[in-house]
Amino acid sequence: MEANGVNENAWWTEPNNFEDPLVMFIDEGLEELIFGHGDLYLRRIEVHSNTLIQLERWFTPSGQTRVTVVGPFRVKQWLMDMIQKLGSQETYQQSQGQEMLQHVQNQPLSSADLEASFWVQISVMGLLFNILFVL
Repeated sequence: MEANGVNENAWWTEPNNFEDPLVMFIDEGLEELIFGHGDLYLRRIEVHSNTLIQLERWFTPSGQTRVTVVGPFRVKQWLMDMIQKLGSQETYQQSQGQEMLQHVQNQPLSSADLEASFWVQISVMGLLFNILFVL
């Protein structure tokens, strides 16, 4: 750490963390669930996930919010997984998304969190591959 308190290895010092931002469109209700009324949890989620998140309300004619996330690739994947689960129609997926949301609102994401999410995604892709191409 430098004398001024800025870490030389901070995520924002890596140019590749700004390439290929994650862009998603979400409904107002999902936005409020994730980021809170008046974006109460936005800054906390950014700090805990080491990302920069931009919300552009009413971006589409249907009133959806465009969510743009820059940061490390694995973290963007984790946040996308959380948002998709929260927006799912399946109760099990929603509960997983809710657990992920509570986690990122209350504590920083760890390497173990990102690894666990990554391996679940790989397992699902492998299962889909087997269903589509092997069976």
